[in-house]
Amino acid sequence: MLPTDETSATAQGGGYDEHPFIADLYEQDPLHRGRPDVGFFVEEARTSGSPVLEIGCGTGRILIPTARAGLEVVGLDLSPRMLAVCRERLLGEPDEVRTRAHVIEADMRRFDLGQRFRLAMIPFRSFQYLLTVEDQLTCLEEIRRHLVDDGILILDMFNPSLEFLTGPVGQESGDEAAFSAADGRRIACRYRLVARDRHQQINRIELIYYATHPDGRTERLVHAFSMRYLFRFEAEHLLVRAGFDIAHLYADYDRTPYGSKYPGELLFVARKTRARPWRARCAIRRSA
Repeated sequence: MLPTDETSATAQGGGYDEHPFIADLYEQDPLHRGRPDVGFFVEEARTSGSPVLEIGCGTGRILIPTARAGLEVVGLDLSPRMLAVCRERLLGEPDEVRTRAHVIEADMRRFDLGQRFRLAMIPFRSFQYLLTVEDQLTCLEEIRRHLVDDGILILDMFNPSLEFLTGPVGQESGDEAAFSAADGRRIACRYRLVARDRHQQINRIELIYYATHPDGRTERLVHAFSMRYLFRFEAEHLLVRAGFDIAHLYADYDRTPYGSKYPGELLFVARKTRARPWRARCAIRRSA
């Protein structure tokens, strides 16, 4: 069981500002750098057209390729450290790319950008840092408010593996190859499940970096965060309740259908409905 303050906590940016090393190593870690999702999101952005909103843009891993593809993109993130890395990376891009990309520090549950978007995307589990249904709905409603009529939302989550959910707590895992950081350190990455709350569907996780310095010194660096997992039909009901219709549900970034592999992804492509969201209709009935 997680501590009480953990289960009641709201999104804190995934813990990315807890230590400077987290943002510094993020882009260098093959776990993030080598993900196959970039091409999928860029292609979806091309199909939808500008402007595009990315929630949880972080260091610009997807935002910058989207701008390179000729699309106007606004990236939103709660972490100043991650955004600082993104802005630094943008400085190395041509003028035409920099002018198409804009980044804003804001909470995904509360933002007002003064414009509407053809596509909103939440890549790489960022939505799962929201630990309560209230926060999830608030985020989805804010996104819906920022979409044009019939605008598209892409929501990317992991499909919960029953083996992982019932596996041991506290064991370190991971077989990713070690990598060399820009400062010469040799980094080996592992992860472990620290605690789980099955009632709230929240896991406390640690990414652990074992760093060896050029002079032989070693250190253990820990990025700790909590994530809430959602099951397929739970997520579908949440999206419909927030005013979206499910257009596609993919198991992977190659657009294979859900159920074709296990556990695969929960990769939702949802369209904004013209009808008032279910929660808003209920509020009107209660006030009448």
